[in-house]
Amino acid sequence: MTLDGLSSLCDDFYIDMYVNTELDLPTGRDTILAFFERIQKQYPTMGCFYRHENNEYCLEEDRRLGQYRWVALEVDRVGSGVVNPADFESAYAQGRLVLDLVPYMLGVSSLDIDSLDVAFAMDFDCFGSHDEVIAEALFGSSAFNCLFQPSDGPGAKVVGFSPSMIVAISEDGSTQARISVESRTSLVEPGQHGSAADYTLNAERCTLNPEQAISLCLTIRQYPRIHEIFDPLKFFEYQCRLAEEIMVDRIVPNFVKPLIQTIAQKRST
Repeated sequence: MTLDGLSSLCDDFYIDMYVNTELDLPTGRDTILAFFERIQKQYPTMGCFYRHENNEYCLEEDRRLGQYRWVALEVDRVGSGVVNPADFESAYAQGRLVLDLVPYMLGVSSLDIDSLDVAFAMDFDCFGSHDEVIAEALFGSSAFNCLFQPSDGPGAKVVGFSPSMIVAISEDGSTQARISVESRTSLVEPGQHGSAADYTLNAERCTLNPEQAISLCLTIRQYPRIHEIFDPLKFFEYQCRLAEEIMVDRIVPNFVKPLIQTIAQKRST
């Protein structure tokens, strides 16, 4: 399946990469600016630079275009991503550039890398309760279904449901895959204080806010192996291909299509 094929199944598609480090990243003004200026030299349209309150920095293109690149420096993580990329290669090229730059511009050696993440994410615009949609689409025929039935009265409904799972792909556990489906309309969790009024108010906001989206994310994480020097570029290529394969073979038929069908059914009722 091509990137166009994947993008056509959702409202927004993301390809992200994160280099997670053991030590904190440099905070010097000259170092930070030199790094982002080198990124901007490669991608001149990345002209929006800003700093968060927690001293994290980001350079990105204009988000209003709907298709944009971004690169971020956090305390112990370097992030790079493309929102709604034109093709796989254009997103991968940006990731390779960042991996090429971090050793000599940020001092991130292979010894300093805790893990490398490649993430494919999808957003699905959805009105109403995301938790109910996720539960019905992904767990309707499972043992959990007994908890979703309104056996305790007509008011019984799912109010919190964002499943995730991590699977070790390699025998030594150094390569892992995490699949998560996130609700943006979860209400009060068990153990928290909340009233029926809180529930009603939140439910109304969920229904009326068109910007809410269910997010599905597949992350392939690679940890360094004890017996070899970590080569981030080599593993990046491997993780990208693996993410493509898992998305097409497993995530689309078993997660994406059921979500799409359930969202469509909810809209028609």
